[in-house]
Amino acid sequence: MGETAIDEETFEEYLNEMRDHYTADKACLPTTFLRIHSYYKVSDLPSDFLSTPFGAALRPTIDSMFRRSVPGAVPGPASIQPEAAAAAVAASPNPALASSLLQAVASQAYSTGPSNTQQPQRISTPSTATMAAPIHICTNPSSFHNTLKTHRAVVAFFTSATCPPCRMIEPVFERIAHEKTQAAGAGSGVAFVKVDLGAGMGNMVGSEYSVRVTPTFLFFRDGNKTHEMKGADAAEFESQVSFLLWETYPPHPHTLISTPALDSVTTDPILFTQVPALDAVLSKLTSFIDNASPPIPSSPLIKQTLSGVVIPYFKARFPATSNNKAPKGPSATPQLLTKWTEITRTLTNALPAAQLFPLVDLWRLALLDEAVGSWCTSSSGGTSDLIQIILIKALSSLSSPSDPSTTRNYILTTLRMLSNVFVTVLLARDLLSGVGKRNSVTALLVASLLHQDAAVRTAAASLAFNVSAFVQKGRLEQVRNKYGPFAGAEEDGEWEVEFLSAVLEALQNETQSEDIIHRLTVSLAFIVRFSPVYDTHLYALLEVLQAKETLKAKLVKGGCGADGIKSPSLRKLIEQVADKLC
Repeated sequence: MGETAIDEETFEEYLNEMRDHYTADKACLPTTFLRIHSYYKVSDLPSDFLSTPFGAALRPTIDSMFRRSVPGAVPGPASIQPEAAAAAVAASPNPALASSLLQAVASQAYSTGPSNTQQPQRISTPSTATMAAPIHICTNPSSFHNTLKTHRAVVAFFTSATCPPCRMIEPVFERIAHEKTQAAGAGSGVAFVKVDLGAGMGNMVGSEYSVRVTPTFLFFRDGNKTHEMKGADAAEFESQVSFLLWETYPPHPHTLISTPALDSVTTDPILFTQVPALDAVLSKLTSFIDNASPPIPSSPLIKQTLSGVVIPYFKARFPATSNNKAPKGPSATPQLLTKWTEITRTLTNALPAAQLFPLVDLWRLALLDEAVGSWCTSSSGGTSDLIQIILIKALSSLSSPSDPSTTRNYILTTLRMLSNVFVTVLLARDLLSGVGKRNSVTALLVASLLHQDAAVRTAAASLAFNVSAFVQKGRLEQVRNKYGPFAGAEEDGEWEVEFLSAVLEALQNETQSEDIIHRLTVSLAFIVRFSPVYDTHLYALLEVLQAKETLKAKLVKGGCGADGIKSPSLRKLIEQVADKLC
């Protein structure tokens, strides 16, 4: 920490004397015998600590503990996330000490004793609101090099307290740092670093890169210096930041392609909102329950719940009107949904797929309510797994050797129900993020897109549209940021290959419905357009499967109807997708 004229034996004796008093929770050492070196000023300790492996692992926990609380909220007990704690302990040189320190820090951070109640609220600037703020403060070479290793793009601002131009450019630096890191999101791989040449070992960092004047800005890509800028030119600084990020994360090549016909297509999901005759649905389902073989033991209770709770809810939610089918009644309660889930599980196991379509059709209607979708996503709901059960039942019915017409209604209502899942973003994300459910959805699409029934093919094309539109929304949001790790990310290319193969085969076989061709064309375009695996997976696939020729074939005689596609807007869409994306 510094130097002292006291001999080692006397100093060790002094340390032993105060060992019991200055414990880990009172980490403050008297400086009676020490002249503290300027390298180790207390103000530099947080950034120095966070540059170590232990500090980096502990950083998320510290942020969560010291983040500004909501006014009026009651402070909760200290808690440390198990994953963060385990990572921090593993990164420390002394695991036992690290574990005890974690608990001590958490307890102090959330202490609600009298000594804390009178403390004034600390005012912080946006750039320093938390320890994981957009700007990193580096006071030594170790901290700076660690930042270079953990971020692909780094902008370093070398400044000093006595520099007037530095004070002029600093607000611009903080604004751009906040905008760019916020746009890229957490773990963006982009860092903005401030190095004060007069603080800690900042002068050593400056000497390493031959920085002699302030303000100086250095730009790094993948640990290598790419550019140096001196002075307080705000416009030049912003231009150089944009160029660095463009070089580090180049935009997707398709961002340069103009597709106005595709841009005019909405990404809102296609929904199936028709309200069936509820009494007829109940009668049909009751007859299936009564004729079940073997009999269902709980059938009296099931029928009572359906007639006394479930159907009345739908009648209140969707009152019969002459010209308006919009929901007007209250949402389903958790108690109703819990009972209905239990009934659905029982009937799914007891009845064949051909007799379950009335039940699935009711779920289709219920999922138009976002509150139901949110409940399905929650752990307490558990209905997300129920969707998987319905999917598996549909797949098994498709693969059975029996007449496909017997299960046609179940497949149709399942496809429509899955389309309505996209009313709720969380439930849609759950459906597509889980490998098991996503694979089941894709398998159902692959079979249904080639079904002999036109209504089934239409529902399957609608679901394909909703899936691709949901993916497109996420990618479009990323592309608008102009940079970020997504640009080079390797997503699940195998899924995209399977999805596109099914869509192209369906396009090739469809010769009747322009609506189906429209939805399939858009589905293909949405998946291909900003795919991060376009070069590695999709480009060759589109060539091999002759995607361009398949699309253009729909424009000529016999491609769809006797004379090909008639809709001018659809013809323009097909031409743009074929020529520019395939």
